[in-house]
Amino acid sequence: MSTLEAVISNPAYQPYLAILKGARNGFVYGVKVRFPHALVMSILFGRGDWKSRARVIFRATKQHATNLAKFVTLYKTFMLIQQKANGGKPRSSDTFLAGLLGGYIVFGERTAVNEQIVLYVVSRVVASFIPRAGTPYSSSAPPTAGSSAIAKPMPPDSRYFTLFAALSWGAVMWLFEHRGETIQPGMFNSMVYLYRDSERWKNLKTLLWHNT
Repeated sequence: MSTLEAVISNPAYQPYLAILKGARNGFVYGVKVRFPHALVMSILFGRGDWKSRARVIFRATKQHATNLAKFVTLYKTFMLIQQKANGGKPRSSDTFLAGLLGGYIVFGERTAVNEQIVLYVVSRVVASFIPRAGTPYSSSAPPTAGSSAIAKPMPPDSRYFTLFAALSWGAVMWLFEHRGETIQPGMFNSMVYLYRDSERWKNLKTLLWHNT
């Protein structure tokens, strides 16, 4: 155990262990976000018996968690590769390229879960271009008006969705690293948990079980 603790504490292994912890945080966060959402939606709008609903909840939670874990792993890996290729010096474009490649590989396939995630990301990317106010967000959010559609919804074309997903993830990763103040607080906190909290640990417990 002492040898393992020595490896964990060794700065030479930090970039590689950060990939491992990033995958762990991605999976845990995906479960935390998707499971309650899928559970509530299944109870309110699900069809079939409870066994079939449970399978739907499990599949959605598994896909969200594993895809987020895959993306964090690929993003951190691509960042490390680019940094090593550039003599250990990070560049501004590294985050965009790593996010673009990760988004293409993980979220390029159009599924219901991927579509929800990509639309969430792109809405934050687009909103980041709105000029910032001089004061932070207030504690209370304004009410939202409901709307109903009379047309039958159609999914996006799979070919364009792949490009859409890649550009969205590349953009949001660049914004997080270089213009973090423009990102909506909820998403910013989520990204801190996934990409920055996974850079810090003190021992085996805080590497795999919980954050420091």
